Amino acid sequence: MKPLNRRQTLLNIAVASVILPIAPAAAQTSGSTEGREIAPGVRRIDYSKRETMIPNYKTVSMRDNIYQPGASTSGASMGNDMVCHMLEGELTVDTGSGDNVYRKGDVWSCAKGMPERSKNTGTTVAIMRVIDLLPG
Repeated sequence: MKPLNRRQTLLNIAVASVILPIAPAAAQTSGSTEGREIAPGVRRIDYSKRETMIPNYKTVSMRDNIYQPGASTSGASMGNDMVCHMLEGELTVDTGSGDNVYRKGDVWSCAKGMPERSKNTGTTVAIMRVIDLLPG
């Protein structure tokens, strides 16, 4: 058995990290034909729904709204409180207090009854993940 050579071990780790780079983790996204169309160029894919431990809410559910470039939704009001996250792309969202631009990685929240008007103002597909907080 050879004695451990720290210098050689560190060199091997450094070489391996250059040769075998690790790809960053990414959220699972869906295909363009999954779910159902909720507006021209906008698809909704519903995922799971479970009971929650958050007071004032009975269940929590998750869905993706997938917007093709230029596609929009308008006129609906929020049916419940929710938290939204931009997985991909860019959306301009009017929640009653003016337009807000959300880009990949942004997170925001909306309250029940607020208006919801969203438009993909970017040049790529936009995916908004929504966590619905549903009362009992």
